[in-house]
Amino acid sequence: MADHVQHWLILIMRLSGRAGTPRMRIWRALRSLGVAVLRDGVYLLPASSSRRNALEQQASEIKMLGGDALLIEVEESAIDGIDALPSLFDRAADFQALRTAVVDWQQACPQLEEREAQRQLTQLQRRLQSIMEIDFFPRAESEHAVTAMADAENVFNRCFVPDEPQPNQAEIPLLDRSAFIGRCWATRRRPWVDRLASAWLIQRFIDPEARFVWLEHPNQCPPDALGYDFDGANFTHVDDKVTFEVLLRSFSLETQLGLSKIGELVHYLDVGGPPVPEAVGLKLMVLGAKERCHDDDALLQHTNMLFDDLYQAYLTGDPYRE
Repeated sequence: MADHVQHWLILIMRLSGRAGTPRMRIWRALRSLGVAVLRDGVYLLPASSSRRNALEQQASEIKMLGGDALLIEVEESAIDGIDALPSLFDRAADFQALRTAVVDWQQACPQLEEREAQRQLTQLQRRLQSIMEIDFFPRAESEHAVTAMADAENVFNRCFVPDEPQPNQAEIPLLDRSAFIGRCWATRRRPWVDRLASAWLIQRFIDPEARFVWLEHPNQCPPDALGYDFDGANFTHVDDKVTFEVLLRSFSLETQLGLSKIGELVHYLDVGGPPVPEAVGLKLMVLGAKERCHDDDALLQHTNMLFDDLYQAYLTGDPYRE
């Protein structure tokens, strides 16, 4: 595919109207890919290798059901009225509907139990991610939706995580890792993603001899401990960075690909921002781990394996990414 030349995928299909349930299944699959409908049985997508693979899979299923399917790829120069095509993929209405749902959730959140509030927030995050995955020609509406979701995270924290740190305005000094070996590290008990990921980072890349103390309240931090992820801690939120990202910068680790990708994921789950595809899955696994592990040391040991696997996956590379 030549650089800077937009290519388009066109799927032409015919399937007997008697195949009601399979036809509906295929339509749902196509809709989830974000296709534009040019006419009945003719669907359009901006080309990419992953979208071609997905459409080829649907074409194969159509043929297995006794229908006909043709998938072709064309350059933009071969299509009349090319300037009008991006408007077929306008997701403004979807983003507006999501923002309305987020506002409704924010108003209801203080009356919800924490688990139900978290469940509904996760559904909203999934919804945002699914829209952004098919927002092929982003406009301002997507940024507004991302901002609204970050505001929702802040509402959740105010309701259920009152000790969540507020960002400092400060320079992040560069530190020598050799001066931080064998230290005691302290953070708030029942850790969530930022604290768990930070503990994993500390153990794997900063202080392999680290010991951890889980605090009922930040003011109980021992004087000889290095506090993290609470107001007044040695390492906490700075400007737009969450604690994990501050640790990366402090110990010159932010240029490592696997760690920087985990930083993006932790940032999204902790304070919102541009969705990360793996975020919802990791969030569900951490929620499950918290249900199973009532001891914070056991929880850390359990989630360390999750972050080990995630780090290795990022180093290996994701074949499904563009």
